[in-house]
Amino acid sequence: MQITGRTIFIPGATSGIGLTLAVALQHEGNTVVVGGRRADRLRAIADEHGLGTVQIDTADPASIATAAQEVLTRHPDLDVVVAMAGIMRAEDWRSPSGFLATAQETVVTNLLGPIRLVGAFVEHLLQRPAATIVTVSSGLAFAPLAVTPTYNATKAAIHMLSESLRLQLAGTSVEVVELEPPAVRTELMPGHETNDAAMPLDEFVDEVMHILRTTPDVTEVQVERVKFLRYGEARGDYDEVVRVLNAQDPHGR
Repeated sequence: MQITGRTIFIPGATSGIGLTLAVALQHEGNTVVVGGRRADRLRAIADEHGLGTVQIDTADPASIATAAQEVLTRHPDLDVVVAMAGIMRAEDWRSPSGFLATAQETVVTNLLGPIRLVGAFVEHLLQRPAATIVTVSSGLAFAPLAVTPTYNATKAAIHMLSESLRLQLAGTSVEVVELEPPAVRTELMPGHETNDAAMPLDEFVDEVMHILRTTPDVTEVQVERVKFLRYGEARGDYDEVVRVLNAQDPHGR
């Protein structure tokens, strides 16, 4: 993925990894537009960072369609879409009333959202000389955290979606890059931002940017910390990875 001279849309970038990555990409000389639901937050981001902004709710198909039209009207040279938006909620499957609504919301936001987002932009991206779709999975796509079953499942689905799209789009101008975060200190879950087991946000984004600068043909962006989760099965220590993950990081990503 070339990270200079691009026009990039990142819905779900009003805080955490998304916003920090947006600012880092802007510093590389890109035009960056962030998307989010809250108009007041978008105005604050525009004032503080000089980023472009578009209001979007990736859980709402109509909102995605409206936002896509706005982005493409304002930025017909758009060539990168980063499907950043997502939620992470604890669930207790021992009580149906305690998990079903959360599970459904997670699927809509974390899986249908990126699918609909890519669907809104892929025709345009295929017409660009070079374009990139960036998906965001998680280390939990490869090793499960007990308290977040549906989150884990949606991120595993995003990984396989990324693999499949890469195959379908081979030979076109569109590349597919999958970002695989480990636990990172953000507000994704309560207490997450102060979790000592999680990676500091700036450290994570700095390492991601280093990978993108030095390995432009990378397909899976993996900081060192996520490899413990990513490759447990390949190493043959998957059971130990799952044990350690759930023992030391009960609210991790």
